[in-house]
Amino acid sequence: MRNALGLMLASVVAAVVIAAGGWFYYSSRADQAAPKTIAARAADPLPAQAKLAAKDDVATTAAIAAKPAAAAPAPAPAPMPVQQKSTCANPNALGVSRVVEIDTTGGPGFGFDHFKQFDFLTDKEVVLTFDDGPWPVNTPAVLKALADECAKGLFFSVGKHATYHPEILRQVLAQGHTVGTHTWSHVNLNGKKMTEQMAKDEVEKGISAVKYALGTNPAPFFRFPQLQHNPAIVSYFGTRNVAMFSTDIDSFDFRKGATPEKIIETVMTRLDKLGKGIILMHDFQKHTGEAMPALLARLKAGGYKIVQMKAKTTLQSLPEYDEALLKDLKVPTSSARPIGSVVQTVSQ
Repeated sequence: MRNALGLMLASVVAAVVIAAGGWFYYSSRADQAAPKTIAARAADPLPAQAKLAAKDDVATTAAIAAKPAAAAPAPAPAPMPVQQKSTCANPNALGVSRVVEIDTTGGPGFGFDHFKQFDFLTDKEVVLTFDDGPWPVNTPAVLKALADECAKGLFFSVGKHATYHPEILRQVLAQGHTVGTHTWSHVNLNGKKMTEQMAKDEVEKGISAVKYALGTNPAPFFRFPQLQHNPAIVSYFGTRNVAMFSTDIDSFDFRKGATPEKIIETVMTRLDKLGKGIILMHDFQKHTGEAMPALLARLKAGGYKIVQMKAKTTLQSLPEYDEALLKDLKVPTSSARPIGSVVQTVSQ
């Protein structure tokens, strides 16, 4: 009896132990399962100042324009090089007293031998003009004399001569002188066999030739060869806005037997009588170059002053004459561009 009761008690205890162990086992397995999802807490609102700072940062570093930005305008063409004013090395130089700019609209005329409308020079003022160049030795001699006295002149170039010696004509322009034109071949435009078309061809071909030699447009200044003013061309220049030049004082440096001394005396005698004027000389003539240093010294000693004439605009050549000139000169098309558009000094 006692043994049966003990056996029953042991069975009850064993059952209790087994039940407790099963509960512990399943509880521990449940703890190892994936945790339940918990809703995340909403983020704290961004302070107003922080929001502004963030907006500013984005706007600065990654702004997107409301409209596409307009394309930048194309750069303007480079201006033509401007001749820099040189410093005169001669403290006692004759120099240039003033520079006058001429509006050539309508074709005004200068020089009282033929034109008496524009009396722009004051007492003791002179304009130095030179015809028929450029020419070796003679033109450089004139340029040297002018440079030594820091004086400037007006050169009327013959078209043929310009094509023969373009490098000399470019020196004339580079040294700050004014370059005009003087026909293609220095023919008398009032000749008996000269038609109006032939005269026009002489004028326009000369302009194209000087432009070709210079690499840029000349001044709209013209002097008739032998001072023979063709009425039809005078009217034509009115439409082309080209100023015409005669003279007040002829040096007669082209005459047979001319010497530097005779040239100087001819100029100064006439100048002292008139008191002022446009002087006609020729840089084509050897004796003119030889006379220039002494003539400039006489002008300075006499209290005369140099006036330089410049044009308000340049003279555009006509395309048909440009083409005809290049064809006559047998210039390759690839070389037809003026030197200034091909080679430019950028540092010196």
